[in-house]
Amino acid sequence: MATLKTGRGQHRKYLPFAFTEHGALQAANVLNSPRAVQMSIFIVRAFLRMREELATSAVILKRLAAIDKKLIRHDVVLRDVYRKLQPLLAPPPTPSKREIGFHVKP
Repeated sequence: MATLKTGRGQHRKYLPFAFTEHGALQAANVLNSPRAVQMSIFIVRAFLRMREELATSAVILKRLAAIDKKLIRHDVVLRDVYRKLQPLLAPPPTPSKREIGFHVKP
């Protein structure tokens, strides 16, 4: 059961809000009725399902972190490629036209 710790001479302040998996098994052993056994099995299965879901979400979070790290690395590389391509993408400068007529060079 999830309760506050009891210290020297202190009483429990609140009743428990939830059973742990082990507390559910202990309650089923104490009560020893078909309904209690059925509920304890249900609770144990629920705890197992919660553990599986948490493990799955942890794996997904690790994978997302790896993808995020890879995307950041790719972003840096793409930014560098863009900077190097920028001068090549600019329109070429217009060539200077020859002036018409007779000119004396100084």
